[in-house]
Formats: sequence, C-alpha cells, structure tokens
Amino acid sequence: MTEILHTGRHLELVKEGKWEFVRRHKASAVVAIIAVTPAEELLLVEQHRVPVGASVIELPAGLVGDEDAGEDLLIAANRELDEETGWTAKDLRIINRGPSSAGLTSEVVTMVHARNLTRTSAGGGVPGEGITVHAIKRAHIVAWLAERAKAGYLIDHKVFAGLWWLGQSV
Repeated sequence: MTEILHTGRHLELVKEGKWEFVRRHKASAVVAIIAVTPAEELLLVEQHRVPVGASVIELPAGLVGDEDAGEDLLIAANRELDEETGWTAKDLRIINRGPSSAGLTSEVVTMVHARNLTRTSAGGGVPGEGITVHAIKRAHIVAWLAERAKAGYLIDHKVFAGLWWLGQSV
C-alpha cells in the first residue's frame, strides 16, 4: 500500500512498506536528448541546480506530459531540445530507458537520439530557467568536460552515457 507523506507543487514524498521515495505527480516521464549538430558538436546545457548547489552540465532534457498527460515521448523530446538549445530534429529515436536515481525517485529517464538538426533560435529555455547552451566539438568533448569539472561544475552522468551511445553508432 502506498502512503502519501507530503504533496508539494510538483513532487510527492511517498512510502511503500519501509521505503520512502519521491515521485512526480504532474509529469508522466522524463526525456534526455543526445543531439549532435551538423558541425559535429554535442549539444549540452548548463544550469544552476539548487538541490546540489552548483552549476551542472547536462544533456538537454525535460518533463513529458507536464501540461499534456498524453504527450508523446518523441514530441516532448523535440520540444525540450528546441526550448533549451534552439535546435530541432527531423529524426528522433528512443535508445534507452533507465532510472535517474533508483533509491530516491520513481523517475525513469528515456534517452532519445536526435538527428538531422536544424537551428531555430538561441535556445536558453523558458524565462527563469537560466540555461546556457554549449555546442562542443565531439573531438574535444572529453577535455572540455574535464576542464568544467576542474572548475567546479558538476557533470551529469547521463552526458557520459550519451557519449557512450554515440560511440555505439546509434
């Protein structure tokens, strides 16, 4: 039996048996997008994340069904890619699903490979998100990430998973 311990604006703290965890009650899923521009640049976003008290380098990502409960994963992925980076994709493909933090949350992230990109705007997210877009040449990405980590940025592990998937010729 699930017991709701607390409900916030977007999240619930729930208990099942002895296990307490967080779940989203307004979104149906999460997508993370692996997108490479025609110039062979991996698109990454930087955003200050209050829970960890640091700027984090991440794949473009976002909620599915936050406003529309029946939203398609691939439509949501292209919407988030456009909002956050200013690029859209003509070809999107689901490549993997996995938990973001299996001991803390019920959230499962679907990784999407976005191809055949077209520039639409400067990106940066919706007002208030404070997203900085980075387009980093694939040949320089590992060194760039190491420099950012040394400078105190946190690097989301999904970035490295995305690089691995790209190396698999997805």
